[in-house]
Amino acid sequence: MKFKVGDHIETLDDNISGVITKISDKTITIEDSDGFNLQFEANELMLSSSGNSLENAVYNTDFEAVKREKASKKRKSAPTIKPKERHAPKFEVDLHIHHLTKSSKRMSNFEMLNLQLDTARGQLEFAMRKRIPKIVFIHGVGEGVLRQELETLFSRYNNVRFYDADYKTYGLGATEVRILQNIEP
Repeated sequence: MKFKVGDHIETLDDNISGVITKISDKTITIEDSDGFNLQFEANELMLSSSGNSLENAVYNTDFEAVKREKASKKRKSAPTIKPKERHAPKFEVDLHIHHLTKSSKRMSNFEMLNLQLDTARGQLEFAMRKRIPKIVFIHGVGEGVLRQELETLFSRYNNVRFYDADYKTYGLGATEVRILQNIEP
């Protein structure tokens, strides 16, 4: 950039401004507002824009051009997913006996429990094959026998972590299972 004596300049890296008083080969001497002479290289300086006052900035602005520029930059919003919904499990398995069989009248408690555990094992294996990271097993509150058996089942897998599911959504009768993908079952 070509500078000449008398130009109003500002430094790029510091908050220093002033008037050029002398130009040598590679150095430019400026006098700042306090009367000090400072030396800089040409690549450290830039010309001050003349008339850079607040009044000029406000009164000489084309507001219609600014409005058009702002209106053209609006992006289409993507559907937002709430943080709680983002991490919510998509796969639920209801182990209530009336969801697993048409009639449980002729089944003993042992047979019902085995049906529920077989269903849970099958769904867990399915989730592992399909790489589904989270499952919720809805078992109900009851006496806690099914819950204890499920915890025993889940503890047999190295790549499975289990804990109580979200209380607001499921109450006390559900267990959430997280399947770790990088550990062998």
